[in-house]
Amino acid sequence: MKSQFKFLTAAVIASMAFATACNDNTNDDKGDGSLKGEIPTGTTLTGNIENNVTLTSGSSYKLSGGLHVKAGNTLTIQPSVVIEAIDDDAADYLLIEQGAKIDAQGTASNPIVMTSELKKTGAWGGIHICGRAHTNAGTGVLSEIGNAPYGGSDDTDNSGTLRYIRLEYTGFALDEEHEANGISFYGVGNGTTVEYIQAYKGSDDGFEFFGGSVNVKHMVVTDCTDDSFDWTEGWNGKGQFLVAYQSGAETCDCLMECDNNDKNNGATPVSHPVLSNLTLVGDGSADNTRGIRLRAGTQAEIYNAIITGKANCLTVETEMTENALKEGVSKLQNIAMSSALSSKEGIYTPEMFAAATGNSTDYVNTLTDDYVGTIAGGATPDDSFFTSADYKGAVSADSDWTAGWTL
Repeated sequence: MKSQFKFLTAAVIASMAFATACNDNTNDDKGDGSLKGEIPTGTTLTGNIENNVTLTSGSSYKLSGGLHVKAGNTLTIQPSVVIEAIDDDAADYLLIEQGAKIDAQGTASNPIVMTSELKKTGAWGGIHICGRAHTNAGTGVLSEIGNAPYGGSDDTDNSGTLRYIRLEYTGFALDEEHEANGISFYGVGNGTTVEYIQAYKGSDDGFEFFGGSVNVKHMVVTDCTDDSFDWTEGWNGKGQFLVAYQSGAETCDCLMECDNNDKNNGATPVSHPVLSNLTLVGDGSADNTRGIRLRAGTQAEIYNAIITGKANCLTVETEMTENALKEGVSKLQNIAMSSALSSKEGIYTPEMFAAATGNSTDYVNTLTDDYVGTIAGGATPDDSFFTSADYKGAVSADSDWTAGWTL
């Protein structure tokens, strides 16, 4: 997680989004509603979407600068669409503003691919979704890229549907401290559907949650060089079947970096996601040794997980975070990992972790194809969101839901 960058001026963003010269196929909305309906293949996308727009199945498009979907409008992306950010050294990104929607539904055999001409980490700015669900960062907060407001009080807010999407080479850096993620969820509500998404070789986080209540399923992060999953500002959604894999080809940080609010650990609503069936595989780095890092007041319930490939598979920090674990507000159960728990404050101890249901610290990696395999024993959380899967891990050998659409 990089320091938050909420106050880029609109002028700076506009200059990044529109500095690139467009080719003859550009369908660029200048405020007159010209970008609408079904968009021809080969079009360069940029500017504002102020009508309902469809990118049609089998077509390919270029992305130049910022593409903002404005309130009241829907961007529909059909199966097998390819969107390729231009190699123009600018902040190319897609942003769904408050009150707008994205309906991007690929399939396992025909995923939607969002990539870049430059096949390199940090080549473009990824997806940013701004909803009207809660955040504990205060009022008037803006997205790190795109300068768009987010947050509110509607935790059922619906920003659309994302399904079977592969995001490649995201993480464009505005400067040394501020980089984009694969998808940034800003105050996104649980009316939004997010499942079967991969972030592949990004230079910042795979998926980051800034508050909100959005739920996610079947998510894969591969070789993203900062954190694979990241949350802050009070995210309290649910997640199941989550994979993070670091091959060692890139230098990567945490498998999960988990905060409530780093400026005010006690800010409310408090981060409290409920996660089940995780497989988190680190790169064995001697420099970045943490797997899951729970800190800054966050609470969490994590069940049925395999964590390996890090010297410190699970670390807990800050008094509020450790007290929530000790008191049972947070729960860590049915977790198999390859190291002892590390406690910075000493409030929630390795002995407490070892005594919890189903936990072990002597796991030896037996996964195949990088992250495929499970361990018998587990308990599905008692919530209708969760699919029955009474085992540890995210991907079973007899049902590899990542096959065919991921890299």
